[in-house]
Amino acid sequence: MRQINRVAVLGAGVMGATIAAHLANAGLEVELLDIVPRELDEKEKAAGLTLEDAKVRNRIAVAALEGLKKMKPAPLYLKEYATLIRPGNFEDHLDRLRDCDWVVEVIIEHLPIKLQLLERITPYIKEDAILSSNTSGLSINAMAEALPPELRRRFMVTHFFNPPRYMRLLEVVGCNEADPQIVAEMAEFLSRRLGKGIVSAKDTPNFIANRIGVYAIYKGIRHMMEMDMSIEEVDAVAGPATARPKSAAFRTADLVGNDTLVHVGNNSFELLPNDEEREVFKVPEFMQQMIEKKLLGNKTKGGFYKKTKDENGKRVILAYDWRTGEYRPAEKPKFPSIEAVKQVDDPARRVREVVNGSDKGAEYAWRTLRDTLIYTVNRIPEIADDVVNVDNAMKWGFNWELGPFEMLDAIGVPAFVERAKKDGVAVPEALEGIEAFYRFNERGQREYFDFASRSYKVLDVPAGQVDIEVLRRSGGLVEKNAGASLLDLGDGVFCLEFHSKMNSISGDILSLTQKAVRRAEREGVALVVGNEGPNFSVGANLMLLAVAIAEGAFEDIDLMVRQFQKATMALKYAKVPTVVAPFGMTLGGGAEYTLHADAVVAHAETYMGLVEIGVGLLPAGGGTKEMCLRAVELARNNGADVSPFLFKHFQQIGMAKVSMGAMELFGMNYLRRGDSVTMDKSRLIADAKQKALALAVNYRPQRPVEKLPAPGRSLAASIKSQLWNMRQGGFITEYEEHLGGVIAEVICGGDVPAGTPISEEYLLKLEREAFLRLCGQKKTAERIQHMLKKGKPLRN
Repeated sequence: MRQINRVAVLGAGVMGATIAAHLANAGLEVELLDIVPRELDEKEKAAGLTLEDAKVRNRIAVAALEGLKKMKPAPLYLKEYATLIRPGNFEDHLDRLRDCDWVVEVIIEHLPIKLQLLERITPYIKEDAILSSNTSGLSINAMAEALPPELRRRFMVTHFFNPPRYMRLLEVVGCNEADPQIVAEMAEFLSRRLGKGIVSAKDTPNFIANRIGVYAIYKGIRHMMEMDMSIEEVDAVAGPATARPKSAAFRTADLVGNDTLVHVGNNSFELLPNDEEREVFKVPEFMQQMIEKKLLGNKTKGGFYKKTKDENGKRVILAYDWRTGEYRPAEKPKFPSIEAVKQVDDPARRVREVVNGSDKGAEYAWRTLRDTLIYTVNRIPEIADDVVNVDNAMKWGFNWELGPFEMLDAIGVPAFVERAKKDGVAVPEALEGIEAFYRFNERGQREYFDFASRSYKVLDVPAGQVDIEVLRRSGGLVEKNAGASLLDLGDGVFCLEFHSKMNSISGDILSLTQKAVRRAEREGVALVVGNEGPNFSVGANLMLLAVAIAEGAFEDIDLMVRQFQKATMALKYAKVPTVVAPFGMTLGGGAEYTLHADAVVAHAETYMGLVEIGVGLLPAGGGTKEMCLRAVELARNNGADVSPFLFKHFQQIGMAKVSMGAMELFGMNYLRRGDSVTMDKSRLIADAKQKALALAVNYRPQRPVEKLPAPGRSLAASIKSQLWNMRQGGFITEYEEHLGGVIAEVICGGDVPAGTPISEEYLLKLEREAFLRLCGQKKTAERIQHMLKKGKPLRN
């Protein structure tokens, strides 16, 4: 396994700086170097500095480093990780490269300048170090010519997508003389240590994701103009309805920057003289005008969309009218085919139903997908050898829910071919006779169709990963109901998997949790709670609660809360270790499941919070109780007063604070010593299994907490007085003051003097009773209804 501990990033522009930030996120030491400025800025002149001062010479890298701390979305998991990055310059600090295990070039996309830098740094690169370029479209082999043969063995493209922390895709391309073993070792490191989804591309212009993604946008623009559609109509179709991100086509363009989009388009047009669709990459006249007017997208506060305020100060979104070249208020187009799939979870079903619709939106969806999918089929083996790399590139680089070949499967390959032929479109011969690109064989293994051999090949699950679907189909399913499954991970470890809508906690999940714990105690050594959805869990099923409140079924609600508490307590006091593996949105009940495990293995991008106050409730699956216990435990372990810990935990619940990543969870006391963070999402369940096995060796089950010294009514009163002040200042509403008071009473252990011995069971009872009281409040019912309708909290 290749060890990389120190990395040099050459180039401190936005991309170089944010790559450096993500390397620091992974705990690597980073040298961030850039050019020496040629002249002083006004501040430097005023300070009496000269061009020889280190402050001036390192200015570009230092400014980039400072910029990282203010950037949004945050490129660093925690601001203090910036201390791992040391700024410098190309003239004074190239000798630092001698200590680096990897040197990555991230300078301007201009071949002569890149060649010049590569020649200059060659003498400083140690004999086993990797050298790579972050180029997004230049030829790696053209760059390799500047290097000696020995260094070419270790030279490759490592193309990060922007922003590097959040975009999973990393395209890797070895130069012709690169050692395949070294490229494979590097790919493994980038995936394990940086959490990247690695795609093996070829040395072709714009590699895989940009080649297809930008083609899809440009072709979509052509169809928009032919069909006389607006940019809002296009975005209504080119988003989740057709298994693509909410940013759709034009919001994505605004995010990326129209100048970048035009650069990639021009690059494709110039470097692809033999591409059958070369003309598509010609920049439309109206886009050229947008570039001239500096309407570049979010970075210039205006692109295809623009945010402004009306005369009343209300926020208004304007849309660019490509016909007139002017902005006008954005419309919300509604196509029946798009509206019909809004509640459909399965992306394959959405795509299939939309393209088979009969309105203008459906016709646009069909034409754009038809052309993009045909173009993609024609790119194999030019840009990649197999369909898997192409699909992964589009899912990880452009946030598509399905890759192009998965979309073909969704539509049905024979049906696609037949309809495209009816349109009079040239259909690739390679598509003839294919039933589907993906399937499962009789042993439950995933297979993909290989164009070269015209046969199916097994898609192996890499070492250190678990594929739940393969496990399920190959005999690993132990028990299942509508909301959850229990799977056998092997070695005596069971896995409880959620698969309800948005993984919301339902009665099915609660009942199977208790069965899973009993099964693991009886037949195994440990239990992991994990799944592979877009988010770990968005919390309890609000719709069920809303119905129960509307019907006045408070006995049913009481039963539901008791069942929830029994499930989380079963996890906490199991006779075998329990490990939860959260990722993405882990809210409300999802967070409560996490808090009750023996240990947590969280994905780096875990957004966790006890957010029940947003719907006028408090955490009642043991969440409020657990934060009381943790405050008392922290005070005891630090020989300190409980107040600061309790205030902090109250504030997290009362303000519905959600972490902006897993590393923040340690500071929130949601994660504790012994818990860990995994960078690579695909390794999460396997890592949780390893943690569970390690705990199982000498496991000592926990016992329910008794004789806990209650923080008491005086602390609750102190919190309530602060809430009163906040209401007087207009920071919270009267009902929010009431909600905060209820949470304060529970988290402080009820109406008892400080130090009164209380039990965990007593705290659960307080939680449950408070939850039921709030369910009877009209304003809580209003908050729940608003959340269900609008998807955001009501502040009543």
